[in-house]
Amino acid sequence: MIALARRLALLLGFAFLYGPILVLATMSFNASRLVTVWGGFSTQWYATLLDDAAMLDAAKVSLEAAALSAAIATLLGLCAAAGLSRFGGFRTRGLFFGAVHAPLVLPEVVLGLALLSAFVSFGMSRGFATLVIAHATFTMCFASVALLAALRGVDPAQEEAAMDLGATPLQAFMLVVLPAIAPSLASAYLMAFTLSMDDLVIASFATGPGATTLPMRIYSQVRLGVTPEINAASTLLLGFVGLLLALAALARRGQKTA
Repeated sequence: MIALARRLALLLGFAFLYGPILVLATMSFNASRLVTVWGGFSTQWYATLLDDAAMLDAAKVSLEAAALSAAIATLLGLCAAAGLSRFGGFRTRGLFFGAVHAPLVLPEVVLGLALLSAFVSFGMSRGFATLVIAHATFTMCFASVALLAALRGVDPAQEEAAMDLGATPLQAFMLVVLPAIAPSLASAYLMAFTLSMDDLVIASFATGPGATTLPMRIYSQVRLGVTPEINAASTLLLGFVGLLLALAALARRGQKTA
């Protein structure tokens, strides 16, 4: 009975979490324009997306911003993780650790408002550049967590051996440590990319009319009513994000088995 109850609870939990997603994906193949009435199987709404210039432009902005912000976040996260794992207990380590990981616990609305205030104070016009900065700020903490764990798993004796053979500390880090944590670097990048692609709240504060992201475009159209085209766009976005998460998981698994 206990085993049956556990399976039932697990089934109900998965149904609660993923049931709405399955309904959305199913209705994206609905031939009827009414999302509440099943009119047969059709892929016409996916073809309609190819003619929606506004949706395609939003997808392009999201991809470009995610690719660039994820690269910046991964680089900064690597620097932060290296500082926390390789420079010992310096005086302001606790403050630095808290500052790096603060976005993990800050509500996205608060972080978005803080970034907006900073952009206004510096006289920066909101657009693609501010969107990249905001997403890099938001995702850097996630990258630093993954990379800090990876760096702590590297045996310091390997770096010491490289320096005994004549390598500088920087050369030892680049030639010994980076190859060892390459799967974690890929995982951190994919995680930052996914979070950037999926973000709505911070992008709403950080971007302007000329740089509308795909989640923002979907949200603005949903406010006027849900259509099968929106379901199709959301399904593609979910599938793309799910693929990135799967690749990140494979990268992490590859590091553990290496």
